Amino acid sequence: MGLTNQEISIYFCGGLLDVHSFVKTSASRSAESAQSRVNSRAEMEIGRYHWMYPGSKNHQYRPVPTLGDRASPLSSPGCFECCIKCLGGVPYASLVATILCFSGVALFCGCGHVALAGTVAILEQHFSTNTSDHALLSEVIQLMQYVIYGIASFFFLYGIILLAEGFYTTSAVKELHGEFKTTACGRCISGMFVFLTYVLGVAWLGVFGFSAVPVFMFYNIWSTCEVIKSPQTNGTAAVEQICVDIRQYGIIPWNAFPGKICGSALENICNTSEFYMSYHLFIVACAGAGATVIALIHFLMILSSNWAYLKDASKMQAYQDIKAKEEQELQDIQSRSKEQLNSYT
Repeated sequence: MGLTNQEISIYFCGGLLDVHSFVKTSASRSAESAQSRVNSRAEMEIGRYHWMYPGSKNHQYRPVPTLGDRASPLSSPGCFECCIKCLGGVPYASLVATILCFSGVALFCGCGHVALAGTVAILEQHFSTNTSDHALLSEVIQLMQYVIYGIASFFFLYGIILLAEGFYTTSAVKELHGEFKTTACGRCISGMFVFLTYVLGVAWLGVFGFSAVPVFMFYNIWSTCEVIKSPQTNGTAAVEQICVDIRQYGIIPWNAFPGKICGSALENICNTSEFYMSYHLFIVACAGAGATVIALIHFLMILSSNWAYLKDASKMQAYQDIKAKEEQELQDIQSRSKEQLNSYT
């Protein structure tokens, strides 16, 4: 059966319309499926991030306003709101650890320096009258005093650096200063701080144990003096038989003279201001070393959490880049679909 030219044109136009509707339907379905994949993946990653950091649910990144969008001075927040915003950016954990570290190092260095000088004076006046017998000890104590100067300077700078690192890794500061992006160099520096703080913490454990040695020595001398002052032995002949031999601690050689002090002479040493001051300063220095150990442990926990936060932030940054690429590809697919539709029509 033959068809006229009019019927052929009608069938041909109908076929074009069917192809047009099919291409349009397939393009819309592919766009919807790609958009659903992007949205579902975004929701999963954001939900995981909120689960790991519950406080970030209310976190919003505010874009920097342009010149035309800026509010007038009359509508700007007051001084109270600005103060609250500034206080929200303070890393309080790092601040407490820094104050504790500064206090501990200051107590250890200051009290230890004065106590070492008082110890040398006691040895020269009572236990070792010959200068050559305690010459090595005097040089070691002088070297330790110089080391104390270096420790104080180093930890002053190190505490400030760790406090600055806490400022730049806290989530509150990231909210104040806009969009936050981490780099491999920043994560490497944070990891280096974790390792260095761990090493310093182990070293200060040794310093804390070493600072307990003079406390033990002075405590033995003080307890011996208390026995001499007790009513059971005071005023009797047994007092002169109670002695303290400083040579047994190994700080002066065995040929040092006199090296051993007994009875009333030992009681006079305990009554001097040098002994009283040095004993209590060594106790405070030991407590300062313990406070420094606690501060370094606190810093280690803070740095570890900051490093974990930076690592997770880098993953979120990589995900956002991938999401932006997928959205761009989706837009390209939609634009190509529109071009194909225009070419068919």
